Order: sequence, then C-alpha cells, then structure tokens
Amino acid sequence: MGCRLSVGRSACLLGAALLAAGSHASIAANDEPAAAERAAVGVIFADHARYLAGVAVAHEHGEGVAREPARAAALYCESARLGNVDAMYALGWMYANGRGLERNDAYAGTLFAMAAFFGHPQADQMRRYTGDYVGAVPDCLQPPPDESLDPGWSAEAHIAALSAQRKQLARLVVDLSAEYAISPRLALAIALTESNLDADVVSPKNAMGVMQLIPDTAARFNVRKPFDPEDNIRGGLAYLRWLLAYFRGDIAMAAAGYNAGEHAVDRYRGVPPYAETQAYVARILAFMQRRKHAYDSRITEPSPVAPALQLVSERGGGS
Repeated sequence: MGCRLSVGRSACLLGAALLAAGSHASIAANDEPAAAERAAVGVIFADHARYLAGVAVAHEHGEGVAREPARAAALYCESARLGNVDAMYALGWMYANGRGLERNDAYAGTLFAMAAFFGHPQADQMRRYTGDYVGAVPDCLQPPPDESLDPGWSAEAHIAALSAQRKQLARLVVDLSAEYAISPRLALAIALTESNLDADVVSPKNAMGVMQLIPDTAARFNVRKPFDPEDNIRGGLAYLRWLLAYFRGDIAMAAAGYNAGEHAVDRYRGVPPYAETQAYVARILAFMQRRKHAYDSRITEPSPVAPALQLVSERGGGS
C-alpha cells in the first residue's frame, strides 16, 4: 500500500483497509449486495485519492502549507496508486520536468500512458516529449514484492493423491518448472486445470496434451511433439513464463492469457468476460493464494495496458 511514503500513518492505514475491502467485495461478483458494497468502496477509493491529490497540489505549490515538492510527489504517487488520473498526470509532469524529483522520462512516460489510458486530455500530448511506456515504473507505484517460490509449500502433498501415471507427470511438471523460473505451485495449478495431467487429451479446440497447447502456441514455442509429455510441458511453461513477463508478474492476468490468449486480456483490459476464463482464473488463484509472481523483464516488452492492469489487480478486480 506504500506506507513507506511520507503520507502519514492514518492515510496508509485507510488505504490498506480500502484495498482489503475492495478485494473482499470482489469475491461475490454476482451478488447484488456485494455489488452495492463494491460501488460504495469505489466511491471511497475515488474520494480518498482525490483528497491526497489535493494535499499534493498544496505541497507542490506552497498553498497554505510549506512548499515541499518531494512530499507532493509522494502524495501524488499514493493518489495515483488509488486510481486518480490527475495525480498520474501531475507526477508524470514532475518527473518530466525534474521538479522535486530527478528527471526521468521513462517514469514520466509510464505515468502519462496511465493517465492517457484513463482519458486525461493532455497526457497523450505529453507522451510526445517523454516517449511511450517502456516498462519503467517508479518504486512508489510498485506493489509489495512477492518474489518467493512458495516456501513451505510441498508439491508432494498434492501429488500423493494422484494415480501412478499422473504422479509421474506431476513430478515432471514440478521438476521442469525450476528451469523456467516458475513456481512449481503455479506450474502444477495450470497443468491440473488444463488437462488434469492427461498427456493424450485433445480439446474441442484442438488443444493438446498436458498443458493443452493449441497448434499456434505449440509452433510459437517450438513444440515439435505435442503429445510427448516433456516437450508439451516445456512448451506450456515457456508460454507461461512469457505471459508472466508480459503481464509483469500478475498471476490472474497470466492465467487469463493462458486460457483466452493475451490479446483478449489486452482487449478487455483485464480478465475477459468469458465464463470459462473467469472460472479458470478463480481456480488458479484459489490454488495459488497470491496474485504476484517473479518474472524476467528481458523476455518480452510489457503489455501496452500493463499500468492499468496493475491498478485493476491491486484493487481486487479482474478476476
């Protein structure tokens, strides 16, 4: 929630409570009282973000308080994390002009891209001077890191109940996951959800094998023998690694991309409104019990809507 920023303990605690409330409300998406609660939480988010942006303006210009550009930047950043478009633009402007912060056109480009995505009228024009979003995100906008590969979680506890053949495939998934820097827990979640560890299954859409690779994906990741378990699993893990990089470690978006394709996630700016994909993502998240995963940014450029997807994810949406 960014409580390391100079916003004040009460604002941090309120923001953390709001994020928790938004995440809780998202569980019952089809329940009318829950929908009303989500709407109310959204209003509170917006009001608090607007308040922070107002205080930031005062500190930036010295209006009734001491002029403190660094404090203004911290407040703008916290407001931006809560979805305030004016704060995204204002912080981008500070980075673009080196006002109270070291000039950083890459950070400014990210913030202007975020603001433009949400309809800020001047943001697109500013991007002409700073450049487009290239994956650089200010530290204050980063979610709390979750880089662990599930310490204390045992794959054996999940493998033990499987049949002998599926045990063998599950262990292959877990063993190969390390080569692709993917949590064995996530790799196993995908394999179980895709095929229940059946190396011979073919779906109505011609998705093949353990990781249910369609022909285009198999070709894209150099899978020559899609019904060979190791070749198939390697292809699926390579695609999953790519998706994690593309969606900057967001497990929900990566899972949605695996099921429906990354272009569908980009088009809908979140988990697509397909019943199958939504159920798929819910199952993966229930298995994982977290939303973030380490990723290698060198693998691919980020999704063009990655900044907006991060906001959706942190506010408990998109799943």
